[in-house]
Amino acid sequence: MPRPTASTVSEAGQRFTSVDGIARGERPVTDVAVGVLIERDAAGIEGRFLLTSRPEGKVYAGYWEFPGGKFEPGETLDQALRRELHEELGITIGAVFAWQQEVFDYPHARVRLHFCKVYDWTGDFEMREAQQMAWSGLPVVVAPVLPGTLPVLRWFAAERGHAGALVVGEAVDHGH
Repeated sequence: MPRPTASTVSEAGQRFTSVDGIARGERPVTDVAVGVLIERDAAGIEGRFLLTSRPEGKVYAGYWEFPGGKFEPGETLDQALRRELHEELGITIGAVFAWQQEVFDYPHARVRLHFCKVYDWTGDFEMREAQQMAWSGLPVVVAPVLPGTLPVLRWFAAERGHAGALVVGEAVDHGH
């Protein structure tokens, strides 16, 4: 499974993480809206989060990630995330809370992942791309996990005081 390597700075001054340690030089960056859907209890305490598998026919098919997709021309983050989650999962989301950004350099593309927390949605989940879904906490029990998902698990671990492994069966990994 590809594992993120240390952060690198491109000639243009952009920080990114190569998933395989290969330097690819300057490349265009594709912006991707990512929905981190989180259940909350009556007191507002964050609980389980939703992961989906990448569908057959896509790069990294079968790997688990947070749902989302590429911005269309002219879209805002909010618009892109609403469209993507409706297209992929059949749900309509409530408020979008921009949370974190990370740039990953995969062999097929360099992507800027815009992670957003989402606590409210309506509609029944429909796996419209024949993907799987799983509600999870830490450690995550589904595998393999896409490298771009690992920072979110680290952020959750820090926020929730989780000191163990992020993914069942893997060593404790809370660094970059």
